[in-house]
Amino acid sequence: MGKRLVIVESPTKARTIHRFLGKDYVVKASMGHVRDLPDSARQVPAQLKGEPWARLGVDVARDFAPLYVIPADKKRPLEEIRRELQGAEELLLATDEDREGESISWHLVEVLRPRVPQRRLVFHEITREAIQRALESPRAIDMRLVRAQETRRIVDRLFGYEVSPLLWKKIAPRLSAGRVQSAAIRLLVDRERERMRFRPASWWDLLAELAPPRAGGGEPARFEATLLEHAGRRLATGRDFDPETGRLSERAARAGVLVLERESAQRLRARLAEAAFEVRAVETRPFTRRPEPPFTTSTLQQEGGRKLGWSARRTMQVAQRLYEAGYITYMRTDSTTLSAQAIEAARAAVEEMYGRDYLAPAPRQYRSQVKNAQEAHEAIRPAGERFRTPASLRGELGPDELRLYELIWKRTMACQMADARGERITVLIQAASGGEVSIFQASGRAILFPGFLRAYVEGSDDPDAELAERETLLPRLREGERLELLELRAQQHSTQPPPRYTEAALVKALEAHGIGRPSTYASIIDTIERRDYTFKKGTTLVPTFTAFAVVQLLERHFPDLVDLGYTARMEDHLDAIARGEKEYLPYLREFYFGDGDRGLHRQLAAKIDQIDAREVCTVPLGQTPEGTPVVVRVGRYGPYLQVGERTANLPEGIAPDELTVERALELVQAQARGERPLGLHPQSGEPIFVKTGRYGPYLQLGEGGGAQGASGQERLAAARPAARGGDAGAGGGAAGAAAHPRRRPGERRSGGGRDRALRAVCAVRPAHALARARGRRAADRAGARAGAARPAPRRRPGSPRADRAAQPGGRRAAGRRRGAAHGGALWAVRHRRRDERDAAPRSGSRGGDARPRGGAAGGAAAEARGGRRRAAGARGAARRDEHRSKSVPERSADHGRARERDPEQDDRQGYEQDQGQDQEQGQEQGQDQDEEQRRQHARPAGADRSPGPEHRRRCAPGAGRRAASGRRAGRRCGLARGPVPKRRAGGPGSSLKAERPSL
Repeated sequence: MGKRLVIVESPTKARTIHRFLGKDYVVKASMGHVRDLPDSARQVPAQLKGEPWARLGVDVARDFAPLYVIPADKKRPLEEIRRELQGAEELLLATDEDREGESISWHLVEVLRPRVPQRRLVFHEITREAIQRALESPRAIDMRLVRAQETRRIVDRLFGYEVSPLLWKKIAPRLSAGRVQSAAIRLLVDRERERMRFRPASWWDLLAELAPPRAGGGEPARFEATLLEHAGRRLATGRDFDPETGRLSERAARAGVLVLERESAQRLRARLAEAAFEVRAVETRPFTRRPEPPFTTSTLQQEGGRKLGWSARRTMQVAQRLYEAGYITYMRTDSTTLSAQAIEAARAAVEEMYGRDYLAPAPRQYRSQVKNAQEAHEAIRPAGERFRTPASLRGELGPDELRLYELIWKRTMACQMADARGERITVLIQAASGGEVSIFQASGRAILFPGFLRAYVEGSDDPDAELAERETLLPRLREGERLELLELRAQQHSTQPPPRYTEAALVKALEAHGIGRPSTYASIIDTIERRDYTFKKGTTLVPTFTAFAVVQLLERHFPDLVDLGYTARMEDHLDAIARGEKEYLPYLREFYFGDGDRGLHRQLAAKIDQIDAREVCTVPLGQTPEGTPVVVRVGRYGPYLQVGERTANLPEGIAPDELTVERALELVQAQARGERPLGLHPQSGEPIFVKTGRYGPYLQLGEGGGAQGASGQERLAAARPAARGGDAGAGGGAAGAAAHPRRRPGERRSGGGRDRALRAVCAVRPAHALARARGRRAADRAGARAGAARPAPRRRPGSPRADRAAQPGGRRAAGRRRGAAHGGALWAVRHRRRDERDAAPRSGSRGGDARPRGGAAGGAAAEARGGRRRAAGARGAARRDEHRSKSVPERSADHGRARERDPEQDDRQGYEQDQGQDQEQGQEQGQDQDEEQRRQHARPAGADRSPGPEHRRRCAPGAGRRAASGRRAGRRCGLARGPVPKRRAGGPGSSLKAERPSL
């Protein structure tokens, strides 16, 4: 009798389930999806490469038929499953009970084509009881869920692959667009626009520290009261000011709100210092607070950010490990309901740990506010019929897993506990002075019965609101009671701009608007960070100017694609497909082709020629006092500042709301000061400038700033100190040899030769890697013109290297030619090291006669190996000699051709999907990007940035390798003190990070 084969997604889940099944079961992991749309042209089958829709992976003309391929990393798990399936009597598909899990099961059946019965097992927790119940009630694959997931995947692919190339052409390479991703970016940009429009306002009030009469001379019971009203007029608060103008709003002005300035507040303070304070009224109001429902995916991510300081991705990764190990229920769910078993376990634990008084009178059941709760029909809770306490798991779980489990455990316990009860106390206090009455107010909050607060208190996105929830006690006061004034002080307040989104707040906003699914939020936030649409400042998400440009383009030309209501309606359509209420094909046709001009394809075809790239890449900041516009322009190499005809680089990490007109003028003036030379180079006489780039200040030699071309390179080579020996521009020959005398074996190098040359370059340009790469190219040309020859190096007579060096096209001749071409200085040390290795005594040569071991058979085998090695060495030497006999330009051309990428591999336009998560994003299309970059590689007018390493590597074959070699050489000789210069993530052609000069 054969065994039953069970397939799950991950090895961890497989190991956990295997513990609960007997020896008649075999559990294997599929490692996530076994089929997917192609990520690149290389994955497209050969017979379909000529089809126009192959790169898209969806045949839109044939009812949106998807092209599914098996990724290379999934072939091995599939082979193992096939082997096990041959001897199995039944196939059990135990993937997750959501749309992704249903889709994985369907793909497995399509790929494996099993001849044995297959059934679907679903469970929301990995426990013995849950698995046994699933085995007793299997079902068939739900094709409604499969079609819903497939439709979502196709929509995301069409969105990403159609819109992303437009962003590459109009804004910058390596950008991506997504159905939910673009809506999330808009939320961030809209909030930053509010902060940019915000104008602060300030007002003053009075704070009185009071106390009732002292009883028995003890310490007074101090409390604070704030001035609420003076002479019948209410004092202004922050909500009375217009956030865009900083002035009092019209509504507050009509109500006669009093705004205290500094002087008026001080005068009023002086008058009230002698006033009599007494209690005018005491109001007490009871309150009841109910516990929050158990965790869903969204609320778990929010609380992970608030209480643990984790990103949404980290929270989901830890929750995934807890679920697969059998400690919690399924962690991708919109449902807040609990099973009867879970409610009973929670109530039993509450009564045992806290007592019957803290138990809710009746079992609590919560209703989900989401229209279509995710297919896992239970909230996130501890697994099992009896909840294990966090203390009992300290030896089993890691630190992260234990902290998250404790959070889930407390929230589940609290939802079945009694309400918290308390009372809020408001005290009005009057102070009369000079016929005018001022009203102060004091507020208190007392907890009479903590209830669920003993177990759990929900976090808040607003720290001030969280502080307001704390218990604030007031002394017992009676109406008409006289109070003693201990201190009266005037204090200033300022309005605050709307807070930026944290990850938790963004997840909450996306859920509130009905955009995306909770399982996708972590991947969305991760994508917009990797694509440089946002960066973190503390825990908040700050949109970049690139995000502004993308949102401007979509808002002006494709408003539906970033309309929050339109995106939410798309989710409703997908949910209706999952419920079987709508068909997927009509929805796909409407989305892509549309009615009239509403379809995605028609909108893109009509708008692509109408979009002005300069307009959408311009972010206005304001005007100078003279009326000159101040703007930020987003170029292919990043954003830069422009005021009239003047430009300036933006400092790294500056937030858009921090870039005011005044700050912009300071940056432009600092850039203008950099046009005045700091001094002259002592050897070349060229001016030295201090410039400011994206990564701080750097030094520039000459007017052109190291511009490309022979003249610029020759000037850089000529600027090296004369201590190198000979004419630097002549490059090598006898001068180079005289400047670098041969060292004896064991003699230490004393700052000459290569070290001196590199130090000279780095002294002129702190961006040493760029300087060395350009200097060597200049020396190539100078040495080739000079044609100087160096004396042949000494070799041990009769050695193979000496024989090859004696040949006209041999290795040493090629080395001498390279030495002459590169100026001799940088190559001298390398050749001397080779001479020393040749002069050292050798015990034998590689691939020579091997000593017979193990008898005649061993000796014959060793001899055969030696012969093969000698033959391989001869072939390699012939290839090297042929390569080195070529001139330097020929070798560079060969190297450039070898570095060319496969055009099929470059036909990649972006969508990457994390395992078990819907992710909307576009990737780069390499070939189009390279061609576009070569056409657009010119810098913006006036921008003081040299081409970055990616640009040099693509546009100058072989230059990237020489620059990398220069960086390694700089580290060896001690010139590069800091880290290796970084490239700007997500953008080609970024500047090198120069060290700050010490002037």
